[in-house]
Amino acid sequence: MASARWFAALIWSAALAGCGGGGGACLVNCHAGSTYTLGGTVSGLAGSGLTLGNNNVAVSTIGFAANGTYSAFSPGYLSGTAYNLNVIAQPTNPSQTCTVANGVGTIAAANVTNISVTCTINTARYVYVTNSGSNNISAYAVDPTGSLSPVTGTPFAAGSLPSAIAVDPTGSFAYVTNRGDGTLCAYTINSTTGALTPVAGSPYTIGVAPSSVAVDPSSTYVFATSSITATVSVFTIDSSTGALTAVNGSPFPTGAGPSSVAVGPVESGSAGSVFVANQNAATVSLYGLDTTSGELTLTSASPLAVGPGPRAVAMDPSNQYLYVANGASSNISAFSQVNDGGVFTAISGSPFNTGATPYALAVDSYDRYLYTANYASNSISAFTLDAQTGALTPVAGSPFATGDTPTSVAIDPAGNFLLVTNSGSGTVSVYTISANSGELSAIDGSPFAAGLLPSGIAISTAGQGRLRSLLTREEI
Repeated sequence: MASARWFAALIWSAALAGCGGGGGACLVNCHAGSTYTLGGTVSGLAGSGLTLGNNNVAVSTIGFAANGTYSAFSPGYLSGTAYNLNVIAQPTNPSQTCTVANGVGTIAAANVTNISVTCTINTARYVYVTNSGSNNISAYAVDPTGSLSPVTGTPFAAGSLPSAIAVDPTGSFAYVTNRGDGTLCAYTINSTTGALTPVAGSPYTIGVAPSSVAVDPSSTYVFATSSITATVSVFTIDSSTGALTAVNGSPFPTGAGPSSVAVGPVESGSAGSVFVANQNAATVSLYGLDTTSGELTLTSASPLAVGPGPRAVAMDPSNQYLYVANGASSNISAFSQVNDGGVFTAISGSPFNTGATPYALAVDSYDRYLYTANYASNSISAFTLDAQTGALTPVAGSPFATGDTPTSVAIDPAGNFLLVTNSGSGTVSVYTISANSGELSAIDGSPFAAGLLPSGIAISTAGQGRLRSLLTREEI
């Protein structure tokens, strides 16, 4: 599907180029007289959702990892038109910052072809861990080696039995579900220090025994599941304060015992998708997301049958493959999305075996590797991901040892490090990821001390653009 998006992007560019002086039939966005387009190159793009604008008006969205030469980023303009090509939305999955060179000028009776858009991955700056046994959040600064050092003021107070955490893609706010008191806490993140400050009006009451939380790629909505009430609550985020407001119709029904929620990549102006793993129903609820209102609608393909006791669900960054960690059968159900239409078919070889009782899973930003945290076998299962089929193959040396009862797993945006919370040990383990093989090696100083019964983890690039947020759930 990534190749299909790339081909579609080229067709769109070719159609727009037809509006330029001297080249073919005029197909779209044509004006009286000769018109000329803005084009150039995109490099370093690894994520999705990059939106370019001219004079702050969106003109095109570049798909997942679609690097290359574009004959036209824009519709045609008359000669003498001033232009300023800029970035309207930065890409996510992974978190990136893109800049534009040669983007300002005046069209002079010719197509502009020398604009350069260059993207770089935002490095991880802070790590946050919910500690269910001590009712707080451990916060760490991350150095280039992956080593963790406590943030001043850590740990920060949470509600009763904090179970999961997510950070919004701008790195401005953190959200924590508290299983013991049925609330959702909101915090602002100090981009200089990493410290957390409660948002005015927080905590917010949600359903009984909240189990997971996620933020959509545009930093507009928060989703939180409640395992006992079998619902997913949806809130809009105030971009200035981080405060939350329930959307119309929230909470929305799920299957029995929802344990995990994930939001698929969303291109600008497109519909979204939300996935909820239902532990007690052995299903995944599939929702369409109205990106204007935040309302959820169950799709015609919902619910999707998976293995027993699904603990975690994730969509890969290319928006092609859906993976579900089945805790009761110790394997992964893998599905391929048909034509981005919300219909999923089982991938050949699925389900794929893991260690005992996988609690969490994560896919790296480049669609190369998938990892599960195996609660009952104190290990991480590592797989290579076939980008063409979505099939999984065990990495040499897998499974890799962790501390006692690992509960959550996260990968930094650049794909250099993997982090795991060890509930029974009260620690966080950090590993380097081999870019060539996916093998894991513990870094010097690992594991790092956390609070009592660490349960969920999120990685933030606060102050540098957008974030790769990974989250998990507390046991239901």
